[in-house]
Amino acid sequence: MTDSLKVVPTADSVSTGVRDTGPLASGLSDVLADTYRLLFKTHAIHWNVEGPLFYSVHNLTEAQYQDLFAAADELAERIRALGHLAPSRLDDITKRSRIEDVTDGLSAADMIDQLAADHEKLAHRLHALVEMSGSRKDPVTEDLATARSAFHEKAAWMLRALSKS
Repeated sequence: MTDSLKVVPTADSVSTGVRDTGPLASGLSDVLADTYRLLFKTHAIHWNVEGPLFYSVHNLTEAQYQDLFAAADELAERIRALGHLAPSRLDDITKRSRIEDVTDGLSAADMIDQLAADHEKLAHRLHALVEMSGSRKDPVTEDLATARSAFHEKAAWMLRALSKS
């Protein structure tokens, strides 16, 4: 039993027909990093938003951070299925991510605007991953990236619609 606890995770060679998995795993790791940063940012806004739109923003951000949490697991598992190790250090997540922490002292409208812009950034990154996946014969990552992009595009639209005055 004690020997089974000494197994150290390693990258594996996977032969599924996907070509050049390294850049795919790296792209997925970048998306995972952005997903985690956006998850935390969305949760922080969920906790701290105030004002007349509190209930709407609170509920919308709750649905979004729950989706982001589930997506993080799916992205990491895809990295592993491609034979690579998923990021395991918080500093790696922050280095890879294009998402910035929430700025202090923002109004509800500014918080919403930041989240909408962040979802758009992530959608752009996912569009690039869709293209890369297609060129490397990886329909699974391509489908995953397409579905995630659809979520982020819809999230940005909902946030922008909420903040119109």
